[in-house]
Amino acid sequence: MDKIAKKDNLKQNVILLGLVSFLNDLSSEMILPILPRFITLLGGSSLAIGLIGGLMESISSILKVFCGYLSDRTGKRKIFVFSGYFTSSIFKLMLAFSKVWQHVLVFISFERVGKGLRTAPRDAIIADSVVEMERGKGFGIHRSLDTLGAIFGSLLTVILLWLSFKLNLIILIAAIASFLSLIPLNFVKEVKSKKQDVSLNIGLKMLPKHLKLFILVSAVFALANFSYMFFILKAQETFLNKMGMFGEIIPVLLYVLFNVFYAAFAIPFGMLSDKIGREKVIVLGYALFSITTLGFAFFDSMFAFVILFALYGIVFAIIDGNQRAFVSDLATKELRATALGTYHTTVGLLALPSSLIAGFLWQISPTATFVFGSIVSLVSVVLFAIFIRYFKKSKMKIK
Repeated sequence: MDKIAKKDNLKQNVILLGLVSFLNDLSSEMILPILPRFITLLGGSSLAIGLIGGLMESISSILKVFCGYLSDRTGKRKIFVFSGYFTSSIFKLMLAFSKVWQHVLVFISFERVGKGLRTAPRDAIIADSVVEMERGKGFGIHRSLDTLGAIFGSLLTVILLWLSFKLNLIILIAAIASFLSLIPLNFVKEVKSKKQDVSLNIGLKMLPKHLKLFILVSAVFALANFSYMFFILKAQETFLNKMGMFGEIIPVLLYVLFNVFYAAFAIPFGMLSDKIGREKVIVLGYALFSITTLGFAFFDSMFAFVILFALYGIVFAIIDGNQRAFVSDLATKELRATALGTYHTTVGLLALPSSLIAGFLWQISPTATFVFGSIVSLVSVVLFAIFIRYFKKSKMKIK
């Protein structure tokens, strides 16, 4: 009975951490769909958007591998998760008082430090709380709750825009709401893990070759996967001058549509990866991203945007949770947080050059930005196809 109760408590961790992410993303996603507009109103160009969008991931990612290593080294997870969410809440509050786009650069970057603190240890708790055969479902549940928060947050932003709230006031409300995410975190059970006697350098070297190959492939895809802000910016530039106030609301509604499809398909694709193999599902996501970005390059009607933002949501439903689950599959339990931290850091660091390239190409033509994403993501499909058999054999050896 004690073992059954313990197993149930661990499964509750997935739900509780999902609720934490739900509340945090309700706050974050009140901000993210209006962030490109906020930056341009404060004088930022497409390069500024690329810089901020890239640093949102890259600066936080510098901490991800280090915090993953510390989590493995100390055998503790929860303290890093709490510190991360609390740090993010503080800097969201400061973001509301930005006066120039450089303020946004600083505050958003430090807000993402909170993400760097929490991500790898939190994902390790999720991975350790479910058996391998249900890991895709576990990460899918977490990502779905996370994205449901994004949906409600974006819808709340639509309402506030309709009521003519200023952007900085919307951000202030979001910052206040973010502190609520700390409440369910108190009930998460710490997953006991042995302290690992490894240094940071040794820990990285100990990652198996097949895991390093997957991180290489995911890094190529990360180079294609530039900031979401360029997708919103494309819709913003299409509708803002044509439809007045509705031109501000429509891009946010399209972002809501993206998150609806993300939330709706995260669990099904997680379960599908459990059944047919994560390799097949991930390569499908890479290929669909290539097609989707090509669509953004050449179509700009309302009907096209509805289809494309829906496809963009499906892509993230396929890729986000399943890539994390696949890293967990390829890593040993003892170094799981370090492996997840290495993965997050690698793809996060590539976000900066990816978004800077996108911003530079945008000044030439928005079409060039999306064609770039399509071609590079197609390269990741080819690389994955080359290594897919090796991944399967390596997983069997780990088992």
